[in-house]
Amino acid sequence: MAKRSNKEQSLQDVLQDLYKKNKLEDGLLKVRVRELWFSELGSGVGSRTEVVDFRRDTLFVTLSSSVLREELLLGKQKILTMLNEKIGYEAVKKLELR
Repeated sequence: MAKRSNKEQSLQDVLQDLYKKNKLEDGLLKVRVRELWFSELGSGVGSRTEVVDFRRDTLFVTLSSSVLREELLLGKQKILTMLNEKIGYEAVKKLELR
């Protein structure tokens, strides 16, 4: 049986401890980055996005439009900054557009 602790903790701290103990942080971050890609870049980009995959510190995005890919390459740093601001720390360091 688990040992009970008498110290008070906020719900946020308890959930973070739970994520760490069960090694769920990476999976949750993958889901969060994917959701942010579609919500922050809008339906125009989202409808032309085929695959969004986040591994380690790199976001891999496959697009169906080469013109859109070139446009997004011009704003690559801005996209990285926006995503990291929404996440709260620098989780995404590289963006690979395919």
